[in-house]
Amino acid sequence: MSTYDADDLLTDATLSAAVAALANRNAHHLQDMTPAEQTEAAGHWRGLAMDVLVAVRATVTNPELGGSSPTQGGPGRAVIVLEDAGEEEINVHVAFHPELQDMGEDQVAGTPAQITAVSMLDTLGEGADDENDDENDDSV
Repeated sequence: MSTYDADDLLTDATLSAAVAALANRNAHHLQDMTPAEQTEAAGHWRGLAMDVLVAVRATVTNPELGGSSPTQGGPGRAVIVLEDAGEEEINVHVAFHPELQDMGEDQVAGTPAQITAVSMLDTLGEGADDENDDENDDSV
């Protein structure tokens, strides 16, 4: 049996293969779409594929996760993948298991790992907002 590095699940080749499989499965829908809609669908499928591959990677690198939920004594998890999306842009993919609980008023509940990930993402978002404010600052 061959062994693989779990990070191989997140390569461009595997991600492209997953997106191609989704496009193939949805070919009948693609035929009825405009080119702009097809591009949007491909972007959506890329996000879905990345979420699935990130979850699979998290599971194969930590067999204890294998489908157990925190109520069954398994740990919660949050996996963040940052992907280059151009010269100055990145895509952020996040997978939580189990899903976060919406508490209303922009509040969520989750495991310690999940809440830490949410906090990190909030901090990243604030940094991006600060950069945008700097770019739009017309003061001298």
